[in-house]
Amino acid sequence: MAMTMTGEATLPAAKQVVWAKLNDAEVLKACIPGCEQLTKDDDRHFSAVVKVKLGPVKATFKGKVELQDLDPPNGYRIVGEGEGGIAGFAKGGARVMLEDAEGGQTLLRYEVEAQVGGKLMQLGSRLIDSVSKKLADEFFANFAKAVSEG
Repeated sequence: MAMTMTGEATLPAAKQVVWAKLNDAEVLKACIPGCEQLTKDDDRHFSAVVKVKLGPVKATFKGKVELQDLDPPNGYRIVGEGEGGIAGFAKGGARVMLEDAEGGQTLLRYEVEAQVGGKLMQLGSRLIDSVSKKLADEFFANFAKAVSEG
């Protein structure tokens, strides 16, 4: 099952600061809901372990993420995939774009394409879309807080 999601968030920091935080494994680990481990393997690759609850299904996903099309400090494309055992798999990518906003703030826009399979697919697109939106909102609230704390 494939899904897409777009959104934006205004962050209380300059674009260069936001860019640095988007590439900081510790900041991302603290902001990603359910993230138990996030390791920066090199400048473009991360390994992650994330626990997620989607309706009645709880799963621990282990996966890899790669940063592509790097355009510092304007954005990048992030591509990844994870295995959640019997729960299934998730794979996809996101385009992240940063723009200067009024008052020294930064506008972050994102476009996400994802695909899930296995037991997760049986939950239906409405539930998956709803949980995905909730997780994205939670990430950006956490990220905005992390950025504002300097």
